[in-house]
Amino acid sequence: MKILKIDHLGIAVNNMNEGKSFWSDILGLTFEGAETVAEQKVTTAFFPVGESEVELLESTSPDGPVAKFIEKKGTGFQHVAFRVENIEEALAELKAKGVQLIDQAPRKGAGGAKIAFLHPKATGGVLVELCERS
Repeated sequence: MKILKIDHLGIAVNNMNEGKSFWSDILGLTFEGAETVAEQKVTTAFFPVGESEVELLESTSPDGPVAKFIEKKGTGFQHVAFRVENIEEALAELKAKGVQLIDQAPRKGAGGAKIAFLHPKATGGVLVELCERS
């Protein structure tokens, strides 16, 4: 598996406008745009920082994964995403090493990326996302 870089850091927010205000108005980061990913019941907003990004995540449904995360742990840091060269190969390698996966196969993420999550029980409590972009 070849990890290329940290693709983004995911931050769970209750309100996208309030979240955006801190990252753009206070820190001066440029808001790149928002996208709703219906399959994941989430709206995302990206703020580039060098070669990586900060991704804000607002649930579009009370039963969505981000809403459940906020209910359990509160707002704030939700996941770290690593960009990989080949997500299918990365998942196969991790599975062969006995790593517990949330996603057995990649699914569509924001910006057309292929994504898959590793279970926090296998990563020392951190939700890890793998991401492949064209």
